[in-house]
Amino acid sequence: MKRDRIHLGGTARRPEDVVTFHELGLQFAEIPITVPEKFAPFKGRYQALREQLQMYYLCHGPQEGEPNNTEELEISYLPKVIKVLSIMPELGMKLLTLHLWLDPRFVRQDSIDYKTGLLKRIIERACDLGITVCLENLSESATHLAGIFETLPLLNLTLDLGHAELLSGQNTSLGFILRHPEKIKHIHLHDNLGGNSPDDDLHLPVGDGTIDFEKIFRDLHSIRYHGTITLELQPEEIRKCLGYVKQLLHST
Repeated sequence: MKRDRIHLGGTARRPEDVVTFHELGLQFAEIPITVPEKFAPFKGRYQALREQLQMYYLCHGPQEGEPNNTEELEISYLPKVIKVLSIMPELGMKLLTLHLWLDPRFVRQDSIDYKTGLLKRIIERACDLGITVCLENLSESATHLAGIFETLPLLNLTLDLGHAELLSGQNTSLGFILRHPEKIKHIHLHDNLGGNSPDDDLHLPVGDGTIDFEKIFRDLHSIRYHGTITLELQPEEIRKCLGYVKQLLHST
């Protein structure tokens, strides 16, 4: 595999970020659409920049809210996701990352069962649109998600290397790389100092925390990963660590 097939992108919180990413030599932007109605006024600008700069876009979907409130998921979260799916083809987006907490240490089994069915409905609609749906790991391990992947064979994974450092004695990325390599279609990249709470999800520039990225990228190279990687950082932070990230991509 040629490692230059890995494409780097950044989180575009505003259209101007796409211009910055293009200047930095990134190939794509991942756009969070958390409230579709608030995103609508910016859609035209994103469309124009996509054509002008020849960048492509991925999508990060809305937050789920209280993880055990299945009624809220049904009446609030699901309609947002359906609306996001209707927007994505207009921007040429082919991959959607979703946050749905499925860690049985913190989420009730009946909620996990409901979310599994919810994902099934979302995936069916996404498949009709040619969109790949990826679940992002929050605090889950590879073991926690094994049954979900078995039940939903079309569900894929956005492997968040920063989240994998939290609520665990060691970074859980290795477990996903070893057990579910074929599921990893996208990666989120940022650093932190470890920890056991959401407040520890610091989103530091790569290299400013304690995550052993050299080992993780050796593991990714071993499975010949050649997908996309989003640096989930502010543009100036991407600029700061981009050289180091490129070194990781070409390390052995």
